[in-house]
Amino acid sequence: MDDSHLHWLAFHLLFHGQSPAARRVLERFGSAGEVFRASAAELDGLRLDKDLVRDIAGRGPLDRAGRELEKIRQKGYTLLTIEDPGYPGHLREIFDPPFALYCRGRTDALRNPAVAVVGSRRPSPYGRAVAERLAGDLASRDCVVVSGLALGIDACAHWGALRHGRTVAVLGSGLDVMYPGENSGLADKIAEQGVVLSEFPLGTAPHAMNFPVRNRIISGLSLALVVVEAAERSGSLISARLALSQDREVMAVPGNATSPLSRGSNGLIKEGAKLVESWEDVAGELPSPWREIFLAQKEEKMDNKPALSREERTLLDALAVDEVRHIDDLAEGSAFSVSELLALLLGLELKGAVVQHPGKKFQRRI
Repeated sequence: MDDSHLHWLAFHLLFHGQSPAARRVLERFGSAGEVFRASAAELDGLRLDKDLVRDIAGRGPLDRAGRELEKIRQKGYTLLTIEDPGYPGHLREIFDPPFALYCRGRTDALRNPAVAVVGSRRPSPYGRAVAERLAGDLASRDCVVVSGLALGIDACAHWGALRHGRTVAVLGSGLDVMYPGENSGLADKIAEQGVVLSEFPLGTAPHAMNFPVRNRIISGLSLALVVVEAAERSGSLISARLALSQDREVMAVPGNATSPLSRGSNGLIKEGAKLVESWEDVAGELPSPWREIFLAQKEEKMDNKPALSREERTLLDALAVDEVRHIDDLAEGSAFSVSELLALLLGLELKGAVVQHPGKKFQRRI
């Protein structure tokens, strides 16, 4: 890492990301390097706190950044600054892009066109299935799926994308503070195929105020944002508003009219968000040339769609993506015994066609 990384990280840590003061300083000096070469006299007139001026003119911020860079190196992370060629171009275009991104994994995933998929932390079986299938269909066509690694829809979107392509997870904590802890294994998988990233310094706890700030990165990385399930007061609706302010397309999956989980997403559709039932609906709303590139694959089938036996196909037809069924319910009126059903369901689960829920309940995935 060169002096440019040191200067930009010092600037990032000093101003805690974008702020009016940070923008005034950059407008005056042009780059982080020039800021730290400025004297206290040159900083006068920028309406900065006296302690901040003293800090900029001294070595403090650079020393702190140097220690942070050493931690980044030891952990095997990558730092992308806003001047780096690998910094995601769509994110750089928003009003308040982060000056630095801490990355774990394959940063080349940030060069692909991306779509964000977000939603409830406590989704219905229908919401889980739709998020997973939609993310998988997009990822299989070289579209990166972006989400926030939260429980629920976020995790379903990441898992769906991982089965067929790549995904990006954006944290509301430091890169070395995994939250929620239940998704640490998922984060490891994402880092193998895609990237986990954060703008927050190492060691930052997952404070509630971090997540609305984090959400602007999720939408900023993406060409469009899809809300799968969201209640009336949901963080996903904050993401949708941020996406609109960034001139991104906002879409939503319709839900059950009587379900509280659908009020936010259905409300978005009422307000003009594109109604999404399939990946084609998403692709059709993307800007050129991505719309044409993705829709050209409309007739293509996923290479890794599992081959099923006649018995497996019969059982799969008895399952639905929008509800779970207990093993006893499946056995009733079936030509298969419970033991035969369990063997077939295990095979379908291994092929990624079925997901098992606690209590011997099963749901179709494809």
